[in-house]
Amino acid sequence: MKNYLMILVIVSLSLSTVITNANAQGTDVPSDTSYWTKGGTGTVTFSSVSLTNWAAGGANSVALNGFLDLYSNYAKDRNTWDNSLSLGYGLLRQGEGSEARTRKSDDKINFTTKYGYKLSKEDGNWYFSALLDFRTQFAEGVDDNDDVISDLFAPAYLLVATGVDYKVKDVFSANFAPVTGKFTFVANDSLSNVGAFGVDPGKKSRAELGAFLKLNFQKEIVTNVKYQTKLELFTNYIENFGNIDVNWENLLLLKVNKYLSANFFTQLLYDDDIAIGADDNNNGEIEATEFKPRIQFKTVFGVGLTYNFGASKK
Repeated sequence: MKNYLMILVIVSLSLSTVITNANAQGTDVPSDTSYWTKGGTGTVTFSSVSLTNWAAGGANSVALNGFLDLYSNYAKDRNTWDNSLSLGYGLLRQGEGSEARTRKSDDKINFTTKYGYKLSKEDGNWYFSALLDFRTQFAEGVDDNDDVISDLFAPAYLLVATGVDYKVKDVFSANFAPVTGKFTFVANDSLSNVGAFGVDPGKKSRAELGAFLKLNFQKEIVTNVKYQTKLELFTNYIENFGNIDVNWENLLLLKVNKYLSANFFTQLLYDDDIAIGADDNNNGEIEATEFKPRIQFKTVFGVGLTYNFGASKK
């Protein structure tokens, strides 16, 4: 409970600071919302495999994935305030009868808010920035033995960063924050007791101080094909300085018509504090080995219904 209260206090203080800074430039902000740009995208994809007397083998399966991306951005004079919420969840059911198993294939909650103050009154691309980024997941995750290896708020990550931001409209931004606090929370007792996700065994949280770099790029590269990429890098000043945590996400959206689309998503993760104990040996078999940090990689491909609302991003 203390960890939840800590998260709420930090988020509340950070948002209060952002709002205060945005309003500190004057009290003549009109009551309309003409300085806001809002919108989002919702996608649902479904796939099914059914086999009958199939000589090559295999198993029946059904998969359902949903994505929701929302944004609300403010821009007036020298002030900007960008907010985004990204949600994703997927389920995969494979097999039939008593042997059927249902697992989640995707699970994420990511909220980001960033305040920017333009360093020059003239048109420019440089901003002072304050960033808050929070991420966790909806439900527990299990391994092949049905042991719980993750859960809601286990882990949860909170980044609070201050630095400079270079922006080129809605296409590209580079945010460098030399003063960044990274907080890791593990609310699940069984996971915290074994020191999962870098916390000390028995502890529910871990704090780090370091430097943070975030690069964003999004553009319609050809007609009806949009590419988005986000790269985040963090290094701890105090422990193992120079070891870099990496989060690299790529999304390719192919629009078929107003409602039908295809999407291909990849995510590469490396966290120096997360030890993973399964590896591929030279014989191509998976076996338990030394626990150590390893590269994590995920791909998600789907074809389904997509609905865009609000203002569209370039």
